[in-house]
Amino acid sequence: MKGLAFAFVLSAAAYLTIGMIWGIGMGIQEDFTMAPAHAHLNLVGGVLMALFGLYYHAVPAAAATGLAKLHFALSTLGSWIFPAGIAIAQHGPHGVAIVGSFLVLAAMVVFVIVVLRNRA
Repeated sequence: MKGLAFAFVLSAAAYLTIGMIWGIGMGIQEDFTMAPAHAHLNLVGGVLMALFGLYYHAVPAAAATGLAKLHFALSTLGSWIFPAGIAIAQHGPHGVAIVGSFLVLAAMVVFVIVVLRNRA
């Protein structure tokens, strides 16, 4: 695996590792206040990024497009901003979570377009 597919899968592995460490930390402290943010990091940063990477590995022509690079950028920003926003929203304003959710949505819409344009 190489290129964009590798970048997605490597990112997924990193986010899942961070998410696991975060979850273990919550368990040790017996404080699960941040569970929603932790879960979204694992889902958006880990699971979705891994699935995207596997798609781009299976359809290399799709990975070579500018739209795929935009998809990676939006997915990365969403993976950082959405869980952070959820964490902030536990005790403060919801604006960062809202921005993050729209970044994740935009990444998904771009992915749908990539898939439609690159049918195997």
